[in-house]
Amino acid sequence: MSTTTVESPAPAGERRPANAPGKVRGRGQRSRGASLASHAVLIVASLAALFPVAWLLFLSLGPDKDDYLHPGRIWGKMSLHNYAFVLQDTGFFDWLKSTLVVVLGTTLIGVVVAASTGYAVSRMRFPGYRKLMWVLLVTQMFPIAVLIVPMYQILSDLQLIDSYLGLILVNCTTIVPYCAWLMKGYFDTIPFEIDEAGRVDGLTPFGTFARLILPLAKPGLAVAAFYSFLTAFGEVAFASTFMLSDGNYTFAVGLQTFVSEHDAQRNLMAATAVLIAIPAALFFYLVQKNLVTGLTAGGTKG
Repeated sequence: MSTTTVESPAPAGERRPANAPGKVRGRGQRSRGASLASHAVLIVASLAALFPVAWLLFLSLGPDKDDYLHPGRIWGKMSLHNYAFVLQDTGFFDWLKSTLVVVLGTTLIGVVVAASTGYAVSRMRFPGYRKLMWVLLVTQMFPIAVLIVPMYQILSDLQLIDSYLGLILVNCTTIVPYCAWLMKGYFDTIPFEIDEAGRVDGLTPFGTFARLILPLAKPGLAVAAFYSFLTAFGEVAFASTFMLSDGNYTFAVGLQTFVSEHDAQRNLMAATAVLIAIPAALFFYLVQKNLVTGLTAGGTKG
């Protein structure tokens, strides 16, 4: 007959054995060293991202075009002369008007076409619906240098050279394919039962799309609009080829006027670049609430 010995609990003041397990960290908790290392990496990355912007702003305060060669001399002669010259003696406001027309037009048309295409491929099973998306993807394989000549010929035949509409349509050829893929992935995450409920209530397919689906797709639309805005805002090749008159130059082309064959007014370029960044920053502020949600939601479902 065996007996079982029950160990009495250790006294309250007795030390724990050396091999006793330590405090277990909960899920998601990090050690102090790992936390410090991650914060250090984030600080370095932030400084690396902010340094070019701060450096550009610093160079824009130098009144001479060669101050970038001797940046230390700028401290003693900082001024806003470059900004005053750009705003008063250049075509800055003409560039601003042209840029806003082209960018907003491209964003509006591009997002509408991309959203319609993405919704159709996501919900409707028409012949060739799978091949359509791959065809859109293939169009992105050709370099811009190859596309400029045939596009110039097409716009010339349509009498759209040096016109806002021509540049908007050309920009849409590069924006719509990517945004259509983006929106298709986002529409796939919206339950199909919502479409069925709309049909039960008597809505047409377009009514279901406009009244039920689009309000739910605001984060995806924000990402598509942001991508369209930045792409059209910084586009140079098409704008410099198809816009011939000075009054129709966009910001990206207007910056090139400060560089000639024998001279480069880098101080004015820096000041103009700082001013150009303001509209992009304002647009980012308007859509930044939906950017993270829209960027991640499209990749959760095939």
